[in-house]
Amino acid sequence: MARLTEKERGENTMAHYDKLETRDPAEREQALFAHLPDYLDHARERSPALARRLNGIPGADINDRDALARIPVLRKSELAELQRADPPFGRLAGVPLGQCGHVFSSPGPLFEPAARRADYGAFARPLFAAGFRPGDLVYNTFSYHFTPAGLMVDSAAQELGCAVFPAGVGQTELQVAAIAHLRPQGYAGTPSFLKILLDKAAETGADVASMTHGLVSAEALPSSLRAQFSAQGLRVLQCYTTAELGVIAYESEAMEGLIVNERLILEIVRPGTGEPLPDGEVGEIVVTNLASPEYPLVRFGTGDLSAVLPGASPCGRTNVRIRGWLGRADQSAKVRGMFVHPGLVARVVRRHPEIFRARLVVRRESDADEMTLRCETESPGGLALAEAIAASIRDVCQVRGEVELVAPGSLPNDGKVIDDTRPVT
Repeated sequence: MARLTEKERGENTMAHYDKLETRDPAEREQALFAHLPDYLDHARERSPALARRLNGIPGADINDRDALARIPVLRKSELAELQRADPPFGRLAGVPLGQCGHVFSSPGPLFEPAARRADYGAFARPLFAAGFRPGDLVYNTFSYHFTPAGLMVDSAAQELGCAVFPAGVGQTELQVAAIAHLRPQGYAGTPSFLKILLDKAAETGADVASMTHGLVSAEALPSSLRAQFSAQGLRVLQCYTTAELGVIAYESEAMEGLIVNERLILEIVRPGTGEPLPDGEVGEIVVTNLASPEYPLVRFGTGDLSAVLPGASPCGRTNVRIRGWLGRADQSAKVRGMFVHPGLVARVVRRHPEIFRARLVVRRESDADEMTLRCETESPGGLALAEAIAASIRDVCQVRGEVELVAPGSLPNDGKVIDDTRPVT
């Protein structure tokens, strides 16, 4: 990320953090893939686990999206296994433990090294987009212990030229009293805790009207809740983050999708596979982070579903936009004692090029598990094809399943590969 100088911070009244946000998309794509080979070669030297994943492929050969897709997706479950086998970071870190600024933990458990550099979590852009400017006081309620969000925001806000009040959560009466006294310009934290603070302020009569903008993450921001904030004079934008990668995408004032952060290569892949999907198709978010040599995650599967939106944002930022969080991709089902997951469904589909898209529906009938693979194909009446697919299901999944052939476009575009409709007991 290009940093603002002190002089630029003081004079920056533009709508964008820097010129990188508004460059031609082709220029951005070229720059990312021009940087990727050297980044991979340097990371390979320092990260034995990444070197194994690259499997001898020279960095110079990974210079476009097709080549990048040859690298297997690293999923959180695999990352946890690597870390358990070889603490603390599964030999994926690009620096020794002693050179990390901090170490954090997230559910899994997973452990993340934090860099000793400003804005290592890439929150500066979303903070700027949300309205924070040099001289503001950021009221930061993200946690400062165990998980990295609090210090990620803190580091970015200071890089932006803001002061930070490290509030954390809890002690709501003391918090609203602090807000009334300090009069911060903006809030950072979860939307639910912001509502708790505003409700407590209304209850106690504390004046918190100094906060006019906010950046929220880690939870959904329903339109009804955003409207409540707006009615109290508080414009709130959201960003999509993970503990491993920092900010992946963020909202701008246009509030039309989430704009992918600079220095990231984002792919949408078919759940359970590493196969990139066309723009508009719902699939799993996979990210290659070029901004973190300390923790070089290449094709990291977030486990979250989204889709690419067409065109550029009306705010003038030109990077790819995604629809936001659309659910989880780590679908699996236990059917008659056998685990079936999206990767197995993908193997069945690959055996039959006639299939455009497939969805496995699992249901309970007469106290027995049943499953049907619904397949989009141009020959929905093909009995021989249905029988061949059923044989592939038995072979790959080790459990019998029915097949239903449907016309192209019949299945929902929601990223679901396995739809488990059985009642929860």
